[in-house]
Amino acid sequence: MVKIAVENAPATMADQLRNLSVHDERVRFWWLGQAGFTFFYKGRTLMIDPYLSDSLAEKYAGKEFDHVRMMPAPIQPEQVKNLNWLFCTHAHSDHTDPQSLPLLLRNNPECRIIASAAEIEGIQAIGLDTEKVIPANEGDTIDLAEDIGVSVIASAHEQIRTNEAGQHHFLGYIIRLGQFSVYHSGDCVPYPGLADKLRDKNIDLALMPVNGRNDYRTSRGIIGNFTFDKSFDLCRRLDIPLMMCHHFGMFRFNTIDPEVLRCRIEQLGAGESVFIPEPNERYSLSK
Repeated sequence: MVKIAVENAPATMADQLRNLSVHDERVRFWWLGQAGFTFFYKGRTLMIDPYLSDSLAEKYAGKEFDHVRMMPAPIQPEQVKNLNWLFCTHAHSDHTDPQSLPLLLRNNPECRIIASAAEIEGIQAIGLDTEKVIPANEGDTIDLAEDIGVSVIASAHEQIRTNEAGQHHFLGYIIRLGQFSVYHSGDCVPYPGLADKLRDKNIDLALMPVNGRNDYRTSRGIIGNFTFDKSFDLCRRLDIPLMMCHHFGMFRFNTIDPEVLRCRIEQLGAGESVFIPEPNERYSLSK
């Protein structure tokens, strides 16, 4: 049985990453806020959708949705060393951050970006070297190292969108780290066929959005996601043993109260399988 442990790690995230052993075969990970996560496995580090700046607060200052952070970034881009892979699920700035990504790549010149083939021009527009990009599309299986790889599926945010070449703009990633498989949905709502695409992937942990959607936000261009109940239902139907919530706690206009989540998890009796991450907490996977 796969389990998540909350590890005692009083140091900052930067110090934790620096002090982990390259020989340790446990999968360690941290929540970065919003949909962002960092994973460490056998001396290799990958990030998914790191939003570590205030770029959106600067962009939307004085607007209806000001995008002021509710939580500080647990690590600064210049503190990240030995980053091997950087995954972007789609082009929205809280997932492909125009301030964080150039700094991360500057400090980690060997790092490679896994991003939608449909978004290569957007990657170039924020100043990133497209030669560092591994273009991805639904159906791709990419081997990154001997025991690390990724399978790519489409996400619907709130719709599935492709370009003229049939390349998907919104992606989800099933990342293999040794004996573990982790699904990151990106921004997504339930859509026909999603469960079938995930069914035989032996997913141990699903990283799922829980902020949902409503007519008010949608009418103002704030595109929605899975609700908590829809995320939980998908994991339950597919026998995915562990779920970790994301896409909350960053912007006041587009979040859900963690206490509401805790109450719902308690109602469902899911306290050992569903987790609400905390900034600076370190988690590990074990079987």
